[in-house]
Amino acid sequence: MDRSHASAPGVTSALRDQHGRSIEYLRISVTDRCNFRCVYCMPLAGLAWLPKADILTYEEIAAMVVQLAPLGLRRVRLSGGEPTIRPRLDALIAMLRAIPEIQDISLSTNGVRLAELSPVLRAAGLDRVNMSVDSLRPGRIAAIARRPVAFDPVAAASAAERTGLGPIKINVVVMRGINDDEIIDFVRLTFEHPWHVRFIELMPVGDMRELTWDHVVESEEVLDRASALGTLTRTVGPARGNGPADYYRVSGAAGTIGVISPMTHTYCDSCNRVRLTADGRLRTCLFGDHEVNLRDPYRRGEPLEEHFRAALANKPKEHQLLQMRIGGLRALSQVGG
Repeated sequence: MDRSHASAPGVTSALRDQHGRSIEYLRISVTDRCNFRCVYCMPLAGLAWLPKADILTYEEIAAMVVQLAPLGLRRVRLSGGEPTIRPRLDALIAMLRAIPEIQDISLSTNGVRLAELSPVLRAAGLDRVNMSVDSLRPGRIAAIARRPVAFDPVAAASAAERTGLGPIKINVVVMRGINDDEIIDFVRLTFEHPWHVRFIELMPVGDMRELTWDHVVESEEVLDRASALGTLTRTVGPARGNGPADYYRVSGAAGTIGVISPMTHTYCDSCNRVRLTADGRLRTCLFGDHEVNLRDPYRRGEPLEEHFRAALANKPKEHQLLQMRIGGLRALSQVGG
């Protein structure tokens, strides 16, 4: 198995944090609500939902990006909760598409509404989608989501691909004893489709602590299991949105597999992203405790550049998930992953 590292393409940006990392990528949570209650992501009973008045309007989100894009932002990703449950998501996408500096708009979704919404989202200017898919078996999908969903994720991803949304990425949180017996089934998808299936190490955080280190399947084990289908060769990922994944191609496959390893590697040296929560807090590290309120200054009419640069000046060098210090998060759904 060839696992030699390939160099990532360089990124330039007017924005740099205190450690010299270029910041060009903003993940925007448009809602804290979700139609799933995935075992690793949100408590079964849900959370105390944000009051509507606290949540940024689409116009506010777009206006913030208008201010920040000239500073170096080039890519935005819409997330949640589950972003497709917020009405008229296409309206926000169209606003973002109209910002000249923004080169790439993507969506993270569980895919339940993807077949229905793909045409309108693509027409509004959406470039690509990441689907969170933790099983290919209907009964298990419902068990992990803890919702009685009747859903075919392969059909949903295929529908998105037909509308021109691509590259298609499938994100799988691997959990020992829960879905790790499907690793090979997911790898087989890359023979059938030119998709990028990324296996993510489980992150047992907050109220999800009934999932422990015993449920973590390390990326090396995932790759070893995948190699049963053929030789793995280290490769570059999709042209857009490489992120923290390391990519491999199984001999003969049309697509790739990737591994994202937050529990065994920090991959923070190349972090180029910050997150905007649904209530307008800029979170500079997914698992850190540092965040800056942008909503209130914006609503007071203050320019955001000073607040944004101040936030970057305090962006931590690396996350502390391995030390189980997670910055007050109760659930991953609070920040969109």
